[in-house]
Amino acid sequence: MRVVIASDANGMPLKEVVKEVLIEDGHEVVDLSKTPAADFVDSATAVAHDLLEHEGSQGFAFDEYGVGSYMSAVRVKGMVAANISDERSAYMTREHNNARMLCMGAGVVGDDVARKIAREFLKADYAGGRHQIRVDMLNKMA
Repeated sequence: MRVVIASDANGMPLKEVVKEVLIEDGHEVVDLSKTPAADFVDSATAVAHDLLEHEGSQGFAFDEYGVGSYMSAVRVKGMVAANISDERSAYMTREHNNARMLCMGAGVVGDDVARKIAREFLKADYAGGRHQIRVDMLNKMA
């Protein structure tokens, strides 16, 4: 799977941990911030825009707490993203909400949990069905 990642300075160490596991798992990794973005707004919106241009891709944005990247990503029309700090929520937001992007905070999520979050998110498939009503509602709001 094609996976897009980006980070500001505070999220870089966690981004590198997740990047390593993505490569290990055989994903095509597109790193939009080989050097840190000046601000989480830049890194998160870069991932969101890329994902909208490449259907079927998933993405991750990293900063200190994850919430800044989340708030930035959901401002991009059509992007469904989530700020996640546990693996079950990562799986469920993909399965039930058709999230295409996760935001994580290096000051909140440790390395081991971040690896699990990435793997759970990417192994989940959108269930559709009754959940599509909610996704349509979210998309109308953006």
